[in-house]
Amino acid sequence: MKATGIVRRIDDLGRVVIPKEIRRTMRIREGDPLEIFTDREGEVIFKKYSPIGELSDFAVQYAETLHKTCALPVVICDNDAVIACAGISKKEYNDHKISAKLESIVESRNLYYHKNGDDTCPVTENGSAIVSCVMPIMSEGDIIGCVASVMTDESTERLPEEMETKLIQTAAGFLGRQFEE
Repeated sequence: MKATGIVRRIDDLGRVVIPKEIRRTMRIREGDPLEIFTDREGEVIFKKYSPIGELSDFAVQYAETLHKTCALPVVICDNDAVIACAGISKKEYNDHKISAKLESIVESRNLYYHKNGDDTCPVTENGSAIVSCVMPIMSEGDIIGCVASVMTDESTERLPEEMETKLIQTAAGFLGRQFEE
């Protein structure tokens, strides 16, 4: 654990303010859910809650199935990081933060399909894979993540556009429904 040197007092209602610089660094926004953990040494730990992270085993299986049946490299992300991938290096992508550009595409709440000649959107800031098609995962009107097909460069052979978009939309819709039941 890393000490920040910042000290805050608890108010009379039991609240504590998380400093703006920590919220910005950790991408915590107003209304974001936080999980609270305690340990035996008396530490209280706040962790950004990821509902899609609860389905990570299922997400891994879904990504692997899409890749095996359609030869489609896929990533499944929560709002911050890649939680499952297939067809690309798990070591290079799993648990890595998504790029700011991918985050803004997801926040648009629309299907995105990369056309040759468009600016590329990297999956992560440091990874070489770029987004081919992405669909936000929605649950009860909230964005909880995304499903994206990826390519290692723009010359990668792709599925026909209609097929690729339908596969990604179906995966995102199916994962979103898992939280509504």
